[in-house]
Amino acid sequence: MKIRKRLLITVLLSTLAFGLPTNAKMTPEASVLYQEACSAEHQQDLKTAISKLEKAIEVSGPDTMLYTKLAGIYTEIDDYDKALDIYQKVIDLNPDDAFIYISIGSIHENRGKYKEALEAYNKALDIFPEYKYNYFNVGNVQYQLKNYSEAIKAYNLFLDTYSGHTESRENLAESYLAVKDYKNAAKQYQSVYNKNPDSFKHYSQYGIALLNTNEPKKSVEMLEKAIELDPENNSAHLGLAQAYQDLGKNEESYNQYQIVLKKVPNLNTVRLDYANLLADMDKNTEAIEQYNMYIKAFPSDVKGYANIASVYKELNNYDKAIENYLIAIEKDNQNIDFKKDIANCYHNKKDYKNAIKYYDEVLTVLPDDYNVKFNKALALHALKQYEDSIALYKELLTVKNEKTVKENLANALVSRGHELLEIQEYEQAIEYFKSAIKTGYNDGYVYYGLAKAYRANGNNTKASENYEKAIAINPDKTLYSAEYSDFISSLYQPKVNVQTSESGELPAISLSIDENQQSSTSVTPKTSAVTMKKNEDFILEGDKNYKENNYDAAVKNYQDALQLVPNDAVTLLKIGNVYRLKEENTRAINYYQKSIIVNPDYTDGWFNLGIAYVTENNLIEAQKSFEKVIELDSDYNFGYAYYALGMTFEHQGKNDDAVKNYKSFIKHSNDKELISNVQDKIKQLQK
Repeated sequence: MKIRKRLLITVLLSTLAFGLPTNAKMTPEASVLYQEACSAEHQQDLKTAISKLEKAIEVSGPDTMLYTKLAGIYTEIDDYDKALDIYQKVIDLNPDDAFIYISIGSIHENRGKYKEALEAYNKALDIFPEYKYNYFNVGNVQYQLKNYSEAIKAYNLFLDTYSGHTESRENLAESYLAVKDYKNAAKQYQSVYNKNPDSFKHYSQYGIALLNTNEPKKSVEMLEKAIELDPENNSAHLGLAQAYQDLGKNEESYNQYQIVLKKVPNLNTVRLDYANLLADMDKNTEAIEQYNMYIKAFPSDVKGYANIASVYKELNNYDKAIENYLIAIEKDNQNIDFKKDIANCYHNKKDYKNAIKYYDEVLTVLPDDYNVKFNKALALHALKQYEDSIALYKELLTVKNEKTVKENLANALVSRGHELLEIQEYEQAIEYFKSAIKTGYNDGYVYYGLAKAYRANGNNTKASENYEKAIAINPDKTLYSAEYSDFISSLYQPKVNVQTSESGELPAISLSIDENQQSSTSVTPKTSAVTMKKNEDFILEGDKNYKENNYDAAVKNYQDALQLVPNDAVTLLKIGNVYRLKEENTRAINYYQKSIIVNPDYTDGWFNLGIAYVTENNLIEAQKSFEKVIELDSDYNFGYAYYALGMTFEHQGKNDDAVKNYKSFIKHSNDKELISNVQDKIKQLQK
C-alpha cells in the first residue's frame, strides 16, 4: 500500500457545502484579497496566494475560511508545520469542524506519523460519524500501524457505502493477506479482478491467497501472469513452485525453486519446502543437504529435524533417523507422531526394548491406538515375552477380527506352548496348543508340540494321533518322522524317559509394523495316502448307508472316518444331517457346531445349523447363522440364505428386514416359481 500526498478536496467541498462558519465576518476588502488569492493559487503562484491571504487576515481578523485556505496552500508546498499551526487556529475558532481534523490527519499520514493521524481521523468520526468516507482514511492508517484487524473493520465499513471503490477493496485484500485470512483475501482480489481484469495488478498476491485456499490450479494461472509482468518477482516464483508442488508437477516446481535460489542463494526460508520437494522426487541426497542447510539457519525449528529424520528412515538409515527424531522430541516432547516414528525405527532395528519404551509413551496419551498396540505386541513377541504379547493380541481381537493378529496370536500361543514343554508343564502346554488350533493355526508344529506333551503324559493314543497330523501337514520335516518312529519303537521296548527339550524349528513369525503389510499365507493340511484311502472308504460306506436309510450304520462309518481325520468339517456335517433326519435335533446342532469350529468359514455348516435352529424355533440363533452364511458368501445357493433369513425375520415380526432380504433373494435366484411366491410375500408384508 502506497502513501500518497492527499489534496484537501474534502475541505474545499465542506466549505462550499456548508458556507461560511457563523463566526466569520469577512470585510469587503478581505473578500477581494481572498478572491485574488484563489486566482493566484489557480495559476500556481502560491507565494502570492499566501501573501494575499495573510493580508486578508490582517484586514479581517481571525477567520476560519481564510485560515483553512491558507493552511491548505502551506500543505501544497509541503510546509506541514505551518499548515498544522494554522489548522489549530481554525479548531480554536470552530472545534467541531470534522473536515479540519481530516486535513490534519492527512498531513500526519503523509509525514508517517500514523498514531497522530489516527487520533485526528477518529476525532473527525466522533464529530461527524455520518461522513463514511473517513473510514477509508482510518483503514489506511490502521494498516500502516499493522493493526490489520482494525483496518479490515474500517475498510468494510467504508465499502458498505462505497462498494465500487477499487482502491479500498485492494487495501482490504492486502489487510486480509497480512492476517493470513487467505479465503477473504482471495474473495476481495477476485472482486477487483472481475470488475476490471485489464487493469488488475495484484496477480502475485491473488495467486498466494489462492494457493493457501487449496486452489493450486487457479493459483498457477495468476502467478504465471505475475511472472509474465515481472520476471524478477521472487515471491511469485516461490508461490508458483508451491502451487506446482501441490498439483504434483514436481519438475515444474523444481525449476521455479532453482530460479529463485540461483538469484538468492542465501534464501534459507524456502529450503524446508524445497527439501520436501526433493524428498518427494526421491532425490534424497540433495534433500538431506537442503535439510541440513535449513537446520543450520533455523536450529530451533523442529520441522527440519523431523523431516530429515523421515528421509533417513525411508533410506533405512535408522541410526541417523533416531538421532534427528530425538532432537525433534527434545524440542517438542508432546508430539506423539515423533514418538511413533522413533518407536518404529527402533522396531526396524530390532531394538525391541527401546521400541516398547516409546510405544508405551504413546499409549499413555493414546491408550486405544490399535496400530501402536499391535506393534507393541509384535515387539513383545519378538522378545519372547509370550504371555504379554498374547494378552495384547487377544485385546486387539476384541476390537477388530484381523487375520494377521489371529495368526500372530496363534504363533505366540504355540511358542509359549513349546516353552512350557521345556519346563515340563505339559498340561498347560496342551491348553496353549489347543488354543492355537482354535484360532486357525494349522502348521504341523502345533500338532508336534501336542504329540510331545501327550507322550510325556503317557497318553500314547493322543500322542500317535498328533504325530500323524504333524507329519501329514509337513511331510518334509524329518524331525517329526524320526521322533514318531522313535515313539512307535518305544511302545515295544521298556519305557525310558521321554526327552522334551527338542523344540524343533519354529516357523517364522509374521512381523509387521505397517497396516498395509499385515498378511500371511495359510497352509492346508495334507493326509498320508494310506490314511486318506481308509478315510475315503469309511465315508463311501457311510454315504451308501445314508442313501439306504441305514442311519445308525452311516453314523458309525462317519465316526470311523473321523478317527482318521478328526477335523473333517464335511464328515461332521454329514453326521449332523443324519441326526436331523432322525429328528435328533440337539445332536444335529452339536455336529453342525463342530463343523464350523473346525472350519469357521464353512457355509454349509452355518446354513444347516441355521435350519436346525429354526426347527428348535430358536429364531435369534437361526438369524445369526444365516447372516454368517451371507457374510461368507452372499450368493450362497443362488441367494437361498437371503430367503431363509427373510423367513426368520418374518416369523419374528420384523417385516421390513424380511422384505429387504426377500428382495436380495430375488436378485440372486433363478428359481422362477419361488421368486413368484416371494414377490407375493413381499406384497403382503408391505400392506
